[in-house]
Amino acid sequence: MIAHTLTQLSRALASREISSVELTRFYLERIERHNPKLNAFITVDPEKSIAQAKAADERLATGRAGPLTGVPIAQKDIFCAMGWLTSCGSKMLANFISPYDSRVIECFNAEGAVLLGKTNMDEFAMGSSNETSHFGSARNPWDTERIPGGSSGGSAAAVAASLAPAATATDTGGSIRQPSAMCGLTGIKPTYGIVSRYGMIAYASSLDQGGPIARTAEDCALLLNVMAGFDERDSTSLDHPKEDYMRALSSTFDDKPLAGLKIGIPKEFFGEGCAANVMHCVMEAIAVYRRLGAEALEISLPNMHLSVPAYYVIASAEASSNLSRFDGVRYGYRAPEYGDINDMYVKTRAQGFGAEAKRRILIGTYVLSHGYYDAYYLQAQRIRRLIANDFSGAFGQCDIIMGPTSPTTAFRIGEKIADPVQMYLSDIYTIAVNLAGLPALSHPCGFSESLPIGIQLIGNYFSETRLLNTARCFQQITDWHLRRPAPFDDA
Repeated sequence: MIAHTLTQLSRALASREISSVELTRFYLERIERHNPKLNAFITVDPEKSIAQAKAADERLATGRAGPLTGVPIAQKDIFCAMGWLTSCGSKMLANFISPYDSRVIECFNAEGAVLLGKTNMDEFAMGSSNETSHFGSARNPWDTERIPGGSSGGSAAAVAASLAPAATATDTGGSIRQPSAMCGLTGIKPTYGIVSRYGMIAYASSLDQGGPIARTAEDCALLLNVMAGFDERDSTSLDHPKEDYMRALSSTFDDKPLAGLKIGIPKEFFGEGCAANVMHCVMEAIAVYRRLGAEALEISLPNMHLSVPAYYVIASAEASSNLSRFDGVRYGYRAPEYGDINDMYVKTRAQGFGAEAKRRILIGTYVLSHGYYDAYYLQAQRIRRLIANDFSGAFGQCDIIMGPTSPTTAFRIGEKIADPVQMYLSDIYTIAVNLAGLPALSHPCGFSESLPIGIQLIGNYFSETRLLNTARCFQQITDWHLRRPAPFDDA
């Protein structure tokens, strides 16, 4: 069963080869057996999951099923789910049982999918390694001494170790793509506004975007069909026509399926800072794309080097605003001992937030303060526009931009935690996409010393279908995406 893709499991359920209850129990047993080694899940509630599976089986029996009816899906612990602990990886919300469903959870519930559990993550999605989680770091199934990537590391670890066939995730500066690359998976960050942020606990509102992590591009298309759509409760949701992301994924395949596709190779992605093993695998993957009929040409994104400082000014400013609501008054953690209300605020926030959250709140408050707003925040927003213009110019020359997802393979737990700047540079190839609001996908393209390496595909606005189809063509003639870590490759 662990070798089955999401699409294959969907077909097996529809043909009644297996029941949703049997499938859900299979994954719950794997979670019980392997999660202590991986710490991929924060919360599992077998009783709730089995109840959903029984309801799905009844729905399947009546023929009212959708493609994901009865399929168990892991949910990142940033999405509010009614009756479930929704912690966002923080002590601040370690006792918060959500009284409502996020839009994403509503969509999966309407489809009849089973909520398998809530996955581990960096605190409030602030991190590149999953090491800032209040519940401890999730671990990479390919080497449990290494990070799975962040902030959606729990989701990526769960899928890579076959504790779940697929998972939801969020991407503020690369948090779908980078964990996907480090765990040998496929993940897509859609165009900003395609997936509703209602009930998705906010970190940086102009950057956060939900999306799926799975093994294949086809599975990601299936998940995105459920997740995407306009939501009037989210002021940043785009009223864009509903798409079928599976529509272009033809089962037929010829020698040159990508004939006419122009791939842009940014020279800025292949300079100093990119590890030689990563560069080699990515260039080999681009050669495969050429064999599939695509044409590759060099392009330039001249303001790429400004993306990291601009991102951390903007994201921290928005975090400072968004996290001000966690004050111990209405919900979440409250300091057990305090004097007056001001003392309660101070102690609650000092005790409830971890070091990285505090760092970003402080940076954000500083750049928004009188006398510094123009020098930092406003300047970062101007740079953001320059970066978006760079992409706009590049897409006048090419259809898709390709390069590394991460500059290195997964590093060891603890290796960079004491050096925030080095940690921030882990997302150097992904951040610019969020600043511009573009869609981007990462899929596996090779291994180095038994660790997976990912290639990133960046598209113009609303080009998710093209990205998914391009990746699927690659996956039809390669098997990097089907490889599983040996310690967890058991029934």
